Amino acid sequence: MAGNAIDQTRRMLSLVTYLRERPGARVADVARAFGISEDELIADLDVLPLCGTSFRGGDLMDIDTDGERIWWHNPDDVAEPLRLAADEATALLVAARAVATLSGLREGDRDALLRSTAKLEAAAGEVAGASSRLSVIFESEGGVFADVDRAISERRRLWLRYYSPARDEITEREVDPIRLFAVGRTYLEAWCRLSEARRTFRLDRVVEIKLLDDASDPPPIELRDLSELSSALIQTGAEDPEVVVEVGPGGRWVAEYYPHDSADELPDGGLRITLRAPDPGSLRRLALRLGRDGRIVSPQELADSARDAARRALAAYGE
Repeated sequence: MAGNAIDQTRRMLSLVTYLRERPGARVADVARAFGISEDELIADLDVLPLCGTSFRGGDLMDIDTDGERIWWHNPDDVAEPLRLAADEATALLVAARAVATLSGLREGDRDALLRSTAKLEAAAGEVAGASSRLSVIFESEGGVFADVDRAISERRRLWLRYYSPARDEITEREVDPIRLFAVGRTYLEAWCRLSEARRTFRLDRVVEIKLLDDASDPPPIELRDLSELSSALIQTGAEDPEVVVEVGPGGRWVAEYYPHDSADELPDGGLRITLRAPDPGSLRRLALRLGRDGRIVSPQELADSARDAARRALAAYGE
């Protein structure tokens, strides 16, 4: 199971020090040292080049890998002492104080955050006084995030009341958390005991949440590539081309993953889903994944393209 967001942050901070001391380290050796799979390590390495010493995007880490070794090309540049501008220090202090108020935050993490905040206040001087006049109040999503993060850490089941836009109703369900991830908004990927299948839940659609005493025990499943999830969850606009998809009962999950204009019930228990996509061709993979559980109805060019891709895939499989 993937670690929670806080554990991943701790690991990546340690990873920076580890890689600085071991130029050209082998991927297999680093993954073994951190007790994670090579795929998880590569996912961390995809994030590190987006990190650096400036909130404004400068001085980013130049880290890459050829799949066998890891190279950090500018460790000395990034390792220079951090100097925060006044607005950066203010933003960091306000955010740290806000996170420390989350009800579901583990006490050890809260204590560590408060100690770090105190040190930052001492170093910031007058800026700290200005930041104390600002505050942030989290919407309900903040508390939901904390409860989910705690459930993942403690391997506990969650009870949710969740709004489903596909059916325009609120349902109650128990879920075994798998991981948190963010694609524009924050999502929980979990094994849903109501549907007995993997589901993705948007945190801002969670109406109510409770941490249960039951142990979380999702079945062993392969984690989906976040790039695939990103294409499913990306925000669309009214001007984007319209695509109509029909799915059987086994493909109803499409209405949970993809933003859509409508989802009409079909006699066989499936759905006729109308959605929009900036690049309709990106839905070709969806059609292949659905197989017999669904088909693209329109536009006709996309439906034909999906059928051709399926024939080529079957031919390659036969070979």
